[in-house]
Amino acid sequence: MRIPRIYQPVALTPGQPVELEKTAAHHLTRVLRMQDNEQIILFNGDGGEFLAHLQLQGKSVIAHIDQFVDRDTESNIHITLLQGISKGERMDICIQKAVELGVNKIIPVFCQRTVVNIKGERSDKKQQHWQGIIINACEQSGRTKIPELIEPIKLQEALQLPATGLKLTLSPDAHSTLPQLAISEKDISLLIGPEGGLDSREVELAQANGFQAIRMGPRILRTETAAIAAITALQILRGDLG
Repeated sequence: MRIPRIYQPVALTPGQPVELEKTAAHHLTRVLRMQDNEQIILFNGDGGEFLAHLQLQGKSVIAHIDQFVDRDTESNIHITLLQGISKGERMDICIQKAVELGVNKIIPVFCQRTVVNIKGERSDKKQQHWQGIIINACEQSGRTKIPELIEPIKLQEALQLPATGLKLTLSPDAHSTLPQLAISEKDISLLIGPEGGLDSREVELAQANGFQAIRMGPRILRTETAAIAAITALQILRGDLG
């Protein structure tokens, strides 16, 4: 069985025991049925990971840290995904796969065609839900750093956030494709619309703020497919999938 990887947002030091939080403890003992002295991997998002072994003490699960492993799984390019907020599972898939593919920052964006209404307490719950997806994707994919998740904001505000490097947005009417661009930048911002895409005014607004419109082939892609395809293409062209 593959050694389970568990995120723990605490200081981790070889030789020190760590009591795992309840969700992680339940997953290891109730779902995976792990026993005393079985090995796990811990990481806290600061880079690298820690080999540890378990000790079960009643309802408590203790991880005894054995050694630090200086492991780097981050891409050599820095991708910020500005993702138009879409319904339920579609947004979840976008976030999960973006993390697996190496995105560094995710900004959920309210667009003209966004049909999801999240405000107040519901917004907080959504943010917690998306953060959980990010952490689970890091645990599964072997990432040692946690991508940053920004609180949902309107498109106009998102476009005005400080950003360096290449800025791209997808549009089926664009003339250029990714392979036609001479990409040299290591910092890339990628804007993806929600269901139905960005409207023409939003594309114009993005271009006015330095975003270059490109198309992903001759077919119309769903929002979750567009994000996955574009990030994958960027990683092949300039990142660590080439």
